[in-house]
This record gives sequence, structure tokens and C-alpha cells, in this order.
Amino acid sequence: MTDTLTRTATGIERRPFDTLGHANHGWLDARHHFSFANYYEPARMSWGAIRVWNDDTIAPNSGFPPHPHRDMEIITYVRSGAITHQDSMGNQGRTGAGDVQVMSAGSGVRHAEYNLEAEPTTLFQIWIEPTRSGGAPSWGAKPFPKGDRSGKFVTLASGYDADVGGEQAALPIRAEARVLAATLAAGETLTHAVGEGRHAYLVPATGAITIDGQRFDARDGAAITGGRTITITAIDEAELVLVDAD
Repeated sequence: MTDTLTRTATGIERRPFDTLGHANHGWLDARHHFSFANYYEPARMSWGAIRVWNDDTIAPNSGFPPHPHRDMEIITYVRSGAITHQDSMGNQGRTGAGDVQVMSAGSGVRHAEYNLEAEPTTLFQIWIEPTRSGGAPSWGAKPFPKGDRSGKFVTLASGYDADVGGEQAALPIRAEARVLAATLAAGETLTHAVGEGRHAYLVPATGAITIDGQRFDARDGAAITGGRTITITAIDEAELVLVDAD
């Protein structure tokens, strides 16, 4: 009830880390911002086109064996360690900390995600519903140096042509959405405009922040309604991930 009242009053719903869905499988320790697998919460089924935001810790030399997906844009933001991808299209690749991989499942694909490192891998796994079903599946990955996003949001993945293409451009997704990231020094402030009818979801991967004066600790979620410009201030040095979707 508190979260609902907070969102009604301010347009920003805080989802504390300790209220998220939780599943510990030994090799995988997962927190779910939205209903997923055995975690079911009717009030947290999705946020606009954002369907899944999982906060995963994967033990060394383990991972997700081959399994299928279709009609979903799956973005992996690696926070520490690395993830090694394999899929039925013949793609293979290793994505390290701070970098991003995108898989458009399209009409169907099988993939596996393994932590082949000697340390745990931590990541955000984000699913966004595509604007259209079907189409050929695809996969891509790209480094995004954290220094390039100091004090500003950088677009990591996007469904908009203007953001895609070129050496520093975002990875393409098939959704009317952007995945952005920023790093802030303690005391630094950043703003982001969320358009009317849009849905934004922000998680500080590290560090405590305020959004319009409301405190969010590391790995808390913020569900933000459209039609507003938010002001984000870092209490500590912070790393932010934000999805802005229809």
C-alpha cells in the first residue's frame, strides 16, 4: 500500500531491494523486480513494455544451459565479472563488466549464458516487449566505457534509428525504448525527461541516490510515470541503469 500511495502522490514508486522477489538456486541468486518464474506479484507484472528486470548473481563455472525464447528483447548489463553467450544462430561472445549484450528473440532462438570466470558474475537481465512479433532473431554485444558516461546518460540499446549505427552508437532493439546508463560522483546531479505516456524504470547498480528528493539505495527500483522531468542526485558515487519505454 505504501508503494501505491507514494506513486500516486509523486509519480515515483520505490521498490526496496529487500521487497523484491527472491530465488536462490545455489549457482544462481536472483532478485526479481517484476513477477518472474515462481515469484508472482500482480502489482508488479510489468511497467509499460518493461516485462523483466532480474538482478542476478551467477556462481563461477555455472550458468543458464541452452533454452528457448521468442518475441522478447533481452538486454544483459554486466555489473561485475563476465558472461559468455552461445546461441542457435552460431553466435558466441564474452561480455565483461560495464558492457552490454542484446538478443532479439524474434521468431525463436535457443541460447546459453555461462559464467566461465573464477569469480561470481553479477548482472541485470532486462526484458522488453517488442513492438512487433516474429522476425529473424539476432544478437550483438558492445563495450561501453564507464568514463564515457560520467555525469551523463549514454544510450546503450535503442529502438530508435537515430541512436543506432556508428562507432559510439547504441545496440539496436525492436522496441520503442532506450536503455541508458550513467555514473555520478557524490553530490553530482543529473536530470531526465520522461515523456507523456512513457514508463521509466531506474536502478542504481551501486551507490545511494535521491530522485526528486526521495532516497533510493543501491539496487532499489524506481518505477516512474511519464510526463515529468526527474532530478537525480548522487549521495555516494553511483552507477545508474535506466530504461525508458512506451
